[in-house]
Amino acid sequence: MARSGSTDVLVAGAGPVGLTLAAELRRAGVSCRIVDRLPARLPYAKAVGIQPRTLELLDRMGLVRDVLDAAVPLRGQLTYVNGTERGRVELVLPPEVPYGFAALPQYETERILEESLAHLGTGIERSTELVAFAQDPAGVTSRLTIASGAEEEVRSRFLVGCDGAHSVVRKGLGLTFEGGAFPEEYMLADVEVGWDLPGGYGVRSMHRGEDGAVDDLLVGIPLPGKGRYRMSMLVPPELSAARQTEAAGGDGVAHGLEGGTPPALADIQKVLDRLAPEPVTASALRWSSVFRISHRLVDRYGDGRVFVAGDAAHIHPPTGAQGMNTGVQDACNLAWKLALAVGDAAHPGLLSSYDAERRPVGEEVVGRTVRHAAEGVQADPTDLETLLLREAQLLVGYRQSPLVTALPPGDEATLRPGDRAPDCGGLTGDITAYPVRLYDLLRERGHVLLVYGNHPAGDTPTDLAAAAGELTQGRMETRWILPAGAPDGATAVPHHHDGRGEFARRYGAGEGAAFVVRPDGYLSACLRPPTVGGLKRALEKVFGP
Repeated sequence: MARSGSTDVLVAGAGPVGLTLAAELRRAGVSCRIVDRLPARLPYAKAVGIQPRTLELLDRMGLVRDVLDAAVPLRGQLTYVNGTERGRVELVLPPEVPYGFAALPQYETERILEESLAHLGTGIERSTELVAFAQDPAGVTSRLTIASGAEEEVRSRFLVGCDGAHSVVRKGLGLTFEGGAFPEEYMLADVEVGWDLPGGYGVRSMHRGEDGAVDDLLVGIPLPGKGRYRMSMLVPPELSAARQTEAAGGDGVAHGLEGGTPPALADIQKVLDRLAPEPVTASALRWSSVFRISHRLVDRYGDGRVFVAGDAAHIHPPTGAQGMNTGVQDACNLAWKLALAVGDAAHPGLLSSYDAERRPVGEEVVGRTVRHAAEGVQADPTDLETLLLREAQLLVGYRQSPLVTALPPGDEATLRPGDRAPDCGGLTGDITAYPVRLYDLLRERGHVLLVYGNHPAGDTPTDLAAAAGELTQGRMETRWILPAGAPDGATAVPHHHDGRGEFARRYGAGEGAAFVVRPDGYLSACLRPPTVGGLKRALEKVFGP
């Protein structure tokens, strides 16, 4: 067996989750290798929905422009029952949310992430499969097979399994994966249709039998290209071959694309003839497959120096396009923590917070998507705005995280530690003649301390910036936000004016405050008044001595 050296982090799996993790690690200066058993990127439009929260994370990574150039907007959903339109959902979010819903084939998402990773000096090692690993107190030894059949041994400080529903890493850790499978099989197809329906709207067309149960289903999601949709429909009996054992990959997990003969265009047309809202002919079949759906969740997201993310940790129905987006958030949560651990700058309990923060999110997503798949979104009793914010993953937060610094008793601020750091506009600088967004200031940065104003009982922005740099070994930048019209003062701290007062309103900054923004865009501390002592107490939960 050849020994192929060492790296800080070995990432198994080069789908959107593994690529996001690797790109974030490299952006933080961490060495990593990313391996994938496939010889090339699959040209399948599997996960197609890009949630607004994911676009915010891609913005932080400096990739959102490429994604927006390639994607199409999702404006809403049209619902039909037995040929009659029964409702229209408009995907409208509050105006302060910077991005809406979008659709993009998974292979395009992977292309953008892969190109970004290549610019950072790391390529995917294709036709390379992780087959076994063993960890010890100092690191992980992994065994890989390459295209020639030869084996290599890799030593890494950490290993992350982003290797899907049949994860080798999950099995090697002995994690449980409790749940079950839906009995139905489905067809996926990437086709073009020439119907005269509003552009940008998904289509959900159902047939209900005399007992009221849904016995036929068609779901279409618009994709880039004229009349192009990713269609999903129930498999007819003649195509429902006994492929369940193959789909389960020998591990009892029946989830994902099945083998065998894929559905033909004629099979898709039969469903359209029954369920399409208007007569239409499908053409330009790019890809089709039969797939199964399961719902499962691991008992923990890692053990020691080995972690799982994405489908390796949670699988569920594709309702609401939650899967890939949840996995990308897993990766963004874990990457900055691994970077601090690799740099010997992490608090001893930092890595355990990955499970503490992300497993409750996975549990909620699995439960909600199973409920929606069985009963529809109407099973969610919340109002429409809350439902859309939740589907957009903008309500994900970590208020119960061991990393956050709780507000003192009596502080009734709406924005709290553990919440997503909201965007705002109208920030003006000394040089630029146009206002910028807060997310422009956060882009491609790690931890950032945002100081607002000059609180009479707080420390100065200069003192806070100096403390932030010292306490984090130079890993935190500071930005000072001044009220509109306030004098700049003599300071070397980079600053902007809150020209429209948006920052003060959305952050509840009052007469002065400071906010610690994590690399994944969540607040770990809200300091009112902003003091060096309060900052130190907040940062010592994350950074080691």
